Amino acid sequence: MGLRGGVALRAAVLAAVLGFAAAGFISNDALLEHGHDTTGRSLLQAKKDCPVSFEGANYTIITSRCKGPLYQPSLCCGALKDFACPYSTYINDVTTNCAATMFSYINLYGKYPPGLFANTCHEGDKGLSCPEDTPQVQPGQKASGAAAVAAPAAAAAVAAALAVSSIMSC
Repeated sequence: MGLRGGVALRAAVLAAVLGFAAAGFISNDALLEHGHDTTGRSLLQAKKDCPVSFEGANYTIITSRCKGPLYQPSLCCGALKDFACPYSTYINDVTTNCAATMFSYINLYGKYPPGLFANTCHEGDKGLSCPEDTPQVQPGQKASGAAAVAAPAAAAAVAAALAVSSIMSC
């Protein structure tokens, strides 16, 4: 394996690692985001639109398992993680309205009491843990909950190909 092959291999490994690293958790800030009043913010604090769409997502992942009047934390929090972990990169980005948008749709379809997930779902200092191998939904990809995520190997291959092509063109 020549110098170019070694560089290509390193780029592919780095792309794969970075692709999986983003799915580590759903931050506590993201869980609390939907409860804050965002009206009256200055232009410097305005949130960017979310790059992924939650409009067509499959909310039955949550609504079929998290049911009242006694909302069981293990069922509700597990369902939230199953739905939200593929979006964790975006809902943890405090510069976007992703968390607020996602929770607006969750509450619209599930008719949950205010603060249910923020007050019920706690795991650690960072927030809710996501499986390390959770692939992330990509902008422009049709969102349908956890089932819509790209295959991790395909995402890593695309990232590696882009990295290799940029290295080779230098």
